[in-house]
Amino acid sequence: MSLETSLDEFRSRWRAEIRGETAAPVPQKRRRSTPSPELAPPCEEDVAWRCLPGSPLPEREAGENRYVELAESLLREAEEAAPVPAAARPGPPHTAPSLLEQLISDLNEINEIPFFDIQLPYEIALQIFQYLDRKELGRCAQVSKAWRALAEDEMLWYHICQREGYLTDRQVTACSSWKGALKERRTRESMLRMNWKNRIGAVSQLQYELGKVLCDAHVYDGVVLAGYTSGDVHLWDTRTSSLAESFLETSHASDDSELNHHVSFVRLSKSLAVAAYDNGTIDVWSLLVGREPIHHYQHNQKIQALALCPDTAAIATASSFQIRVESPDDKGYWSSSCNFQTQKLVNFLHLIQDSAGFPVIVAAAGEMVYLLKQDVPEKVLHSTYGHPITCLDVSVQQAAFGVKSYGWITNNGNKIHVYSLQTSQCLTTLGNSTGDFTCINLKDSPPHLLVTGNRDRRVRVYDLRCSKSLCSFYAHQLGVSAVQMDDWKVVSGGEEGLTCTWDQRMGTKLWEMHARHPVRYIWFNSQSLITANIPDEKHPRGASIMDDDLTAHRR
Repeated sequence: MSLETSLDEFRSRWRAEIRGETAAPVPQKRRRSTPSPELAPPCEEDVAWRCLPGSPLPEREAGENRYVELAESLLREAEEAAPVPAAARPGPPHTAPSLLEQLISDLNEINEIPFFDIQLPYEIALQIFQYLDRKELGRCAQVSKAWRALAEDEMLWYHICQREGYLTDRQVTACSSWKGALKERRTRESMLRMNWKNRIGAVSQLQYELGKVLCDAHVYDGVVLAGYTSGDVHLWDTRTSSLAESFLETSHASDDSELNHHVSFVRLSKSLAVAAYDNGTIDVWSLLVGREPIHHYQHNQKIQALALCPDTAAIATASSFQIRVESPDDKGYWSSSCNFQTQKLVNFLHLIQDSAGFPVIVAAAGEMVYLLKQDVPEKVLHSTYGHPITCLDVSVQQAAFGVKSYGWITNNGNKIHVYSLQTSQCLTTLGNSTGDFTCINLKDSPPHLLVTGNRDRRVRVYDLRCSKSLCSFYAHQLGVSAVQMDDWKVVSGGEEGLTCTWDQRMGTKLWEMHARHPVRYIWFNSQSLITANIPDEKHPRGASIMDDDLTAHRR
């Protein structure tokens, strides 16, 4: 006999016992009084327990009546839940099952077997699991063996590594265990963060010969390019333990004249190194070919600014009132691709690549900010008479610059303006400081954040979404000269030569280090910090070996 038949028989017997209609005659016990059948009230089917002979009155033995009512309600629910053929079902049409009935039906279908094992193919279940993060995958792996096999699939952990920024340049076949690789990277990142906070690491100084003063420095992915007053250009690779040094030959090294031309600017990208000299000469080296320049050109006057596109082989130089862009063609021959004219001398220059692959120039000249594109009329992003630009930084989609304001006239402080390069519209205006903004970092900051340094000795972090300052650090006595930040820390350099590391979330200083000259350049990643202390005076006392005070200005 099946389970359903047994349940139906039990319900019918129970109902018959309650109504006094048992299938077989059962001898009844003698009762004290039996009411007359004629005096008994007529009973209905749904209240059959009230018509039983000898049933207690409602006002007596109320506790026992509750059990009988409970049994009757259970029987009614069983009858309502019992399936009835559609042909014999009177009354209203069929209604959808309740949520509880559907859950019970699903549980009966599952029958203690995981859902993905019997109803979904492995590939579809894998697509569902791709929306989970690493913590949720760890919880799913504890459900069953089948779920654990799904949660430990290599494709899932490969995508998690890509989302969290680990091994983004690797293919899925490059690693046998992506879960183990992610764990190893996270452990290493936690150790590096702890070393950052406690200043645990080795300190190395990239020094050069006595009497050759550092003029400019630039870093790209751990490779350092430095130019000196002697005209020499040196290259270091800090990613190696030996700090491999390379000397780049200049175009004027073969000249017979003893006059050395100072290096004014140096820039470095993935494949190119560029140096500009005080006589208007520009040398270009390829990091993949050799130490000799692959291109050389000359300006008639001194160079005010130099920019190198990080994505393409394009160079922009500003001399006098002219901006010139040099780039190679498909055959590798360099030529001047475009020229622009400005109304004032250029103070800051940046070069990026637009979505179509063409170079885009953002230049600040006096109180004007230009947006220059090839074969497009020049466009002025910002111009306010008498309010010069004090700093500039550019990302792929935005440009941020500091504007000096004479507060005693306009009753307004110095501000930061953020413009969109696509629409050429001002997105937001930040700050209201009494001091000039001396440095700004937008391209290296996390999304929607911006860090600035001010002459009022403060470092400020702004949120571009709400146009408010998140935190402010008071550090440098002579003003801030360089800043950079990531998702949890801020590194700042001052005119007095002090480099400070701050915990952004806690708002506290972690540690500091001091050098003799102002900090003009800062670059760091998760495992390295590189600072360039560049003196303002290029011919200090002690720079020559004939001086009494053998002081080196070379770091």
